[in-house]
Amino acid sequence: MSPHAPAALDLDKLFAARLQAARARPYLATALFALHTVESRQVPTMAVDRHWRCYVSPAFVARTPVEELAGVWVHEVSHLLRDHHGRSDRVARERGLTGPGERLRMNIAADCEINDDTFGDGLVRPEGAVGPESLGLPAGELMEEYLRRFRLGPMTQDLVWLDCGSGADGLEREWDLGPEGAHGLGEQERDAVRFRVAQGITGRPGNAPAGWRRWAEEAFHPPQAWRDLLGAAVRSAASGPGPGDDYTYLRPSRRSSALPRTVLPSLRRRPPRVSVVVDTSGSVSDAELGSALLEVTAISRALGGRRDLVGVVACDAAAGAVQPLCRAEGIPLVGGGGTDLRAGFARALRARPRPDVVVVLTDGQTRWPSTRPPCRTVVGLFPRHSPSWEEDRPDRRPDTPPDWARVVVIG
Repeated sequence: MSPHAPAALDLDKLFAARLQAARARPYLATALFALHTVESRQVPTMAVDRHWRCYVSPAFVARTPVEELAGVWVHEVSHLLRDHHGRSDRVARERGLTGPGERLRMNIAADCEINDDTFGDGLVRPEGAVGPESLGLPAGELMEEYLRRFRLGPMTQDLVWLDCGSGADGLEREWDLGPEGAHGLGEQERDAVRFRVAQGITGRPGNAPAGWRRWAEEAFHPPQAWRDLLGAAVRSAASGPGPGDDYTYLRPSRRSSALPRTVLPSLRRRPPRVSVVVDTSGSVSDAELGSALLEVTAISRALGGRRDLVGVVACDAAAGAVQPLCRAEGIPLVGGGGTDLRAGFARALRARPRPDVVVVLTDGQTRWPSTRPPCRTVVGLFPRHSPSWEEDRPDRRPDTPPDWARVVVIG
């Protein structure tokens, strides 16, 4: 071989690193061995596409210790398990983000989500791995939240080389083999891998970091149809008639054309606020209350991770105070008595600022407000096949949800 010929990919070293990664993180083994490796001299390090192919630079493998390569394996497969490509596509559509620069920002934000609790405990942090601390950001947040907290600039100029592939940010590369290429996983195969990984984490939750435990819980609760209704209600509330609430230079005013060399800001609407009324009466099980907390987290994600826009009211026959959303698992769902969600509606609507959307999670065994609230309402009903109230009081029937509410069964 010529001394100047490029070295071939050292598969023995690469696969030894994968084995070490599986030993350090056994709950990820199914996903690690589901990846198909593709040698590529166009990627700077290692990268993945959305079809679960892993593109590997031979030069990177040659110069990187096995211990660090193991960390890179875990990092790359984490992008796919957490659906960063699909989430990036949704964020790009919702926020109007276009171009390679915004996709680089998404890649950095996704890396921050992964790297804050991935390394240590037998897994070496690879050289150059970006974490939230390197950007002065708090740990424990999601990609969508990190995107709101930083822009490309002096703090990120050393990250322009970063490229974890379309599996991390959704933007296809010229070296992607695409959906028709060999050795890609189909949608059902990808879902099966995620499910098995989630099973491994929930089976022994003490061995996984908090971020992975949160992901596994949500993997067992796929998006419900009612979330689409909520999203439609939120978008409708946000696009309703009326003036804007704040000024922004991100989208200059159309009136700027009348004033040469002058840029005028445009008015933008305040993001909609959501109040979630959770039925905590005795007829709602602990499992359903746990499911309600997961739905609260999903609502926050539907709002782009803006927890400050979500308030939660626990209600049985009386309503508690409106709780701001810091973390869903920290919300006290106190109750256990009878049910009268009219008190929950009243409490939610007294909040200042007033919500644009009220979401009610209930088993339906309640009375409802007699008049339409001054905002949109979505009702998520826990299914009931043989309700206990029929046995105890066969002459009593709770009111059905009113016509002004959008209703869908949860589960």
